[in-house]
Amino acid sequence: MFKTFVAAAGVAGLLASAASAADISGAGATFPAPVYAKWAETYKATTGTGLNYQAIGSGGGIKQIKAKTVDFGASDKPLKPEDLNAAGLYQFPTVVGGVVPVVNIPGIAAGQIKLTGPMLAAIFYGQIKTWNDPVITKANPGVKLPAMPITVVHRSDGSGTSFLFTSYLSMKSPAWASKVGASDSVNWPTGLGGKGNDGVSAFVKQTPGSIGYVEYAYAKQNKMAYVLVQNKNGKYPAPTAQDFAAAAAGAKWAQAPGNYLLLLDQPGANSWPIVGATFILVYKNQENPAAGEQVLKFFDWAYKAGDGAAAQLDYVPLPLAVKNLIRKQWTTNVTAGGKPVYTGK
Repeated sequence: MFKTFVAAAGVAGLLASAASAADISGAGATFPAPVYAKWAETYKATTGTGLNYQAIGSGGGIKQIKAKTVDFGASDKPLKPEDLNAAGLYQFPTVVGGVVPVVNIPGIAAGQIKLTGPMLAAIFYGQIKTWNDPVITKANPGVKLPAMPITVVHRSDGSGTSFLFTSYLSMKSPAWASKVGASDSVNWPTGLGGKGNDGVSAFVKQTPGSIGYVEYAYAKQNKMAYVLVQNKNGKYPAPTAQDFAAAAAGAKWAQAPGNYLLLLDQPGANSWPIVGATFILVYKNQENPAAGEQVLKFFDWAYKAGDGAAAQLDYVPLPLAVKNLIRKQWTTNVTAGGKPVYTGK
């Protein structure tokens, strides 16, 4: 097992350096990089086929699959059906995870601070400037918050994690929605930019008074202090796989054209409010059927044998019914010469 997932992108680089012509190539989201790295390690030992995955951010993954430089792209920002059709792409989900705000405040432990969505938007907009601001102290009675300036840390690259986080802020703050908006890359009003989930983690860890946002596996593996966020029911659940699963429980994948589905601010007392699936992008018409087959074969194996590794890293595996729905889609959505490149066994 990898000792830390701060170096997930570095692990991908090591995989890349040892890649053979028969290996699967992919690029994109850092959000799922820890579980993809673990899956790749086990799959290589089991089948002899490696995975060369470059964790460069969702925006980079979308660019690389459109440039046809990789066998698959990976993104936490799902493409809308019209964008998929325009590019000749098909997307499917792999796992579900949670985005958590993380802080570096002297004397403050994980889960000790509670914030609402509007408070987060005001912090990331630069309106709330210190940790002892009355708005924060009122919501956290009994917590000794320092008179310390807040340093915002955000992503500097095109990021599906940013898409999920800014989409959530837009849902909770009309001012954020109108002035900043929701995207994988926004014009941040304030703060420092870090590349990848690992870059944001590193900046927060080395910057007292800072707040950032990362996929939960990065917070857990790096023992970072996370913030509790108020959900739609007014509760403050902990960021755990169980609470991510609670948010995803009502997901209606069968009714989602192009598998475009967001899982933000879902109802339920235990639902973590910033949850999303992560997606794989492949061409509908495969110019290299053998490569397309290997991609689907790898993720079919992950659907069958990868749930344990995903759960250990606090990702939520997809329900069996959803996996079977996706497998059925593969036979008609990923083809060469009108025939499916992979039918499973």
